[in-house]
Amino acid sequence: MSREIRSIRAMEILDSRGNPTLRVWVTLDSGVMGSASVPSGASTGRFEAHELRDGDKSRYGGKGVLIAVRNVIDVIGPRLHGTDVSQQVEIDGAMIELDGTPNKSRLGANAIVGVSMAVARTAALAIGRPLYESLGGPAARRLPVPMMNVINGGTHADNSLDFQEYMIVPHGAASFSEALRYGAETFQALKALLKARGFRTAVGDEGGFAPDLDSNEAACALIVDAIRSAGFRPGSDVAIALDPAASAFASGDSYELKRTGSGLKSSAEMTALYADWLDAYPIVSLEDGLGDDDWLGFQAHTATLGKRVQIVGDDIFVTNTQFIERGIKEQSANAALIKLNQIGTVTETIGAIQMCRDAGWKYVISHRSGETEDPFIADFTVAMGGGQIKTGSLCRSERIAKYNRLLEIERELGADATFSSPFATSPVA
Repeated sequence: MSREIRSIRAMEILDSRGNPTLRVWVTLDSGVMGSASVPSGASTGRFEAHELRDGDKSRYGGKGVLIAVRNVIDVIGPRLHGTDVSQQVEIDGAMIELDGTPNKSRLGANAIVGVSMAVARTAALAIGRPLYESLGGPAARRLPVPMMNVINGGTHADNSLDFQEYMIVPHGAASFSEALRYGAETFQALKALLKARGFRTAVGDEGGFAPDLDSNEAACALIVDAIRSAGFRPGSDVAIALDPAASAFASGDSYELKRTGSGLKSSAEMTALYADWLDAYPIVSLEDGLGDDDWLGFQAHTATLGKRVQIVGDDIFVTNTQFIERGIKEQSANAALIKLNQIGTVTETIGAIQMCRDAGWKYVISHRSGETEDPFIADFTVAMGGGQIKTGSLCRSERIAKYNRLLEIERELGADATFSSPFATSPVA
């Protein structure tokens, strides 16, 4: 069967926030066709690959992606015509060369990553293998522990919380499907508690609730109550992960917690705050607790907290090996968040993951706040075998699509599926 690329098409679609993004199709001479849809972030690192928008204020407030679509059809498509679709590394390298900029700003990272993902999916279809196996080989058997965003704040919600994401981590379950059940039951228990206490149950960008609480810490206490209400043990059954997304409230050399009226804090004071929370709550992962240019702060942050909790860098690393390498050298974290569209190709994303593996770091495959129904990252997470995925709450179909795909993979693997916690923690008394 021929694996040569016959055509590459693209069109403008909408993401989960109602903003334009791309869907890309790759068709082979054999007639095999695969597609992929591109997510988009709201809380973005300054050094992410460039998401190309039209800038035409008469369409979608300037957020259209018709230029990126044309770049796929008129520039990338002709360059890749006749290429063997299984040559992912060569294809991604050709697009990087074709773009010719450090941050993919000429063709757009959204155009490039859409083609890269669609190529990976089409290659899997061409050999009759599931995507996770095509990318990860026959050893790809590990289902991830999910980080489920149940309370939103920051740039993901219009409420009183400075911190962006409060997540539950059902790592004490025996299987992925049981972990999903733990999470769903805790999510419903949280909804019931919010209603009972007079808080609203509207949700933010990633499907988590967005109540107006008195403090950032109150969200952690509420989640612990919900875990217990659902019949689980805080810590050993269901733990907490935090993503403050501190770049969003960085102010010079300080951090200004405006929404809760908590004032200005230094890096050291932020780290001390997190240390107090670790004493009080079953927190197993802390992402972007400081800003994306606070390298010295992150170094001290990790030295102080790194033996107690997973320290994840997102905005500071942006899935870029140049920044991850610096972080490893300076011991600025002990884990990295991995987002395909931050760097722009499947090959570069795998390279970032390999750098984490070589350093003994953990890594978390992540969605974006502006998502689509495409479950690509579910397969990608299993392929990469890191055992962690961050893909939103227990509602909104663009989030559930990833969980449901993971259920399908677990069923396909049957007895060969594995599931294990990357964390160790004790219940809160």
